[in-house]
Amino acid sequence: MNTEKRTQIFERLKAENPEPTTELRYGTPFELLIAVMLSAQATDVSVNQATGPLFKVANTPTALAALGVERLKGYIKRIGLFNTKAENVIKTCNLLIERHGGEVPADRAALEALPGVGRKTANVVLNTAFGQPTMAVDTHIFRVANRTRIAPGKNVRQVEDKLVRWIPKPYLKDAHHWLILHGRYVCTARKPRCGACVIEDLCEFKEKVED
Repeated sequence: MNTEKRTQIFERLKAENPEPTTELRYGTPFELLIAVMLSAQATDVSVNQATGPLFKVANTPTALAALGVERLKGYIKRIGLFNTKAENVIKTCNLLIERHGGEVPADRAALEALPGVGRKTANVVLNTAFGQPTMAVDTHIFRVANRTRIAPGKNVRQVEDKLVRWIPKPYLKDAHHWLILHGRYVCTARKPRCGACVIEDLCEFKEKVED
């Protein structure tokens, strides 16, 4: 796949959705950080159902730390791996208070030093909260990148690096959201909706499926 074709792909994705954003509900960088931490191996819908009531009670590092692990579990118990996530969230809140004055740092190394925050979570926060041109590769983006041949790779890091390098710069900041939404609703895992795809003629997937 060449640069011209990639440019056309993102032109079309932008035309279809000019201002893409995450489906996680949040109001501040801190709320986004917590939501993304909770979203690992869970759906955005389940996270939103938990964080809605939670953020009404505690939506700052100080308030969440005061809530404590056991009370936090009560709010997130329907989310997968909630025991571990509760522990990490409280530890992260305490570190944000101790190291960053209760603010979420706009720095990869500082974010990845927080318990339960890996590269993908850091990329989401840096991109969505701070507008940095990062690429958080989840299963949807990994599938779309390989299937379409926009940025084929054997592992998540290979795909991330190629996407950051090859996506035309005017589209890079929003590309994460376009690709994840495309993978979630159109280029689905079991049966891609090729007949309803705005980039079907540009996609290099050899086993296209007509709706």
